[in-house]
Amino acid sequence: MLKLQGERIYLSVLERKDCKELWESFEYDFENPSEPLNIGHSVEKADDWFNEIQKLQGNKNVRLGIFLNDGTVIGDVALQDIDCQNRSCTIGLGLHKIENRNKGYGTEAVKLMLDYGFNHLGIERISANTLEINNFARKSLEKLGFVLEGREREAVYFGGKKYDKHNYAILASEYKSAK
Repeated sequence: MLKLQGERIYLSVLERKDCKELWESFEYDFENPSEPLNIGHSVEKADDWFNEIQKLQGNKNVRLGIFLNDGTVIGDVALQDIDCQNRSCTIGLGLHKIENRNKGYGTEAVKLMLDYGFNHLGIERISANTLEINNFARKSLEKLGFVLEGREREAVYFGGKKYDKHNYAILASEYKSAK
């Protein structure tokens, strides 16, 4: 079983019970919104999410749970839309409780996935998108060496407002030279 060990967290395969726990514990941060709010999804939807993960795992995605060193699951991180021909993919992250956000867990998880993607999968470009108002994500991406490549103006509408989407990427050569 794949396990990527960090300092304060580790990444490992998500089991059905982990998906259910993450689904049930998700807290939306109305003061620092990061994504549109999904309203009306039942707990049973967690099974659909688990099944989707299994269908795409190792094929188009590598999605792992983020666990505190004591074994508590706190989120998930994924290399998604893996394109073997162009050696590229995107990265996505979710920390499911507000109390675990902005503590460096997400940055540590992304760092572990960058290392795995660049050094074990042979990926040469990893991109990430975030909303202009998600200051935590933007700072974390920049800290890890991602470069802002563009902005999609008024690309996302939710909460009665339009937001720009920021497009970031990091190349394997940039990642390896920064280490």
